[in-house]
Amino acid sequence: MKLFIKNMVSNRCKIRVQLEIEKLGLHCSALELGEVNLEENLSTEQLEQLNTKLTKIGLALISDKKSILIERIKTTIIEVVHYSEKQLKVNFSLYLCEKLNYDYTYLANIFSENQGITIEHFLLAHKIERAKELLIYDELNITQIADKLHYSSVAHLSNQFKRMTGLTPSNYKHLKLRKRKPLEYV
Repeated sequence: MKLFIKNMVSNRCKIRVQLEIEKLGLHCSALELGEVNLEENLSTEQLEQLNTKLTKIGLALISDKKSILIERIKTTIIEVVHYSEKQLKVNFSLYLCEKLNYDYTYLANIFSENQGITIEHFLLAHKIERAKELLIYDELNITQIADKLHYSSVAHLSNQFKRMTGLTPSNYKHLKLRKRKPLEYV
């Protein structure tokens, strides 16, 4: 049985979901961001129990098609920006269409209608949040961060960073109090 989970954005979320599933005596055959394949079919009561446990940790089961599609768009963006090291061979909109098997116009309209922002803005917000994380770690210079996030140049990254945060990456790096948002709130 396949379940879709809202706000499942990190490996820690995956661990917590697996733990809650095991506590209910259930077994996962696959566990990805936003999706769980269970070996068993669940009763309505079991689904409610699982949803109650997930809600306590800031997650939730989702079942309507639009919400599932929106969550799949979000998790695809999160996977590409935060967890993938390889650069896409095609532009992101084409990658999203191929992965989700929908026309981009349809995806963009349903996402914007539900989230109040465009897919591109959501993608940009995550890229900037990832850049903040990399700046805080202080292991890469700005040129390396621009490369890692697949920007065409340092200037492009700097311009987008300043537009989104009001600061240049260098200024942000030197702040004493650097605020970042948890991924589920980006």
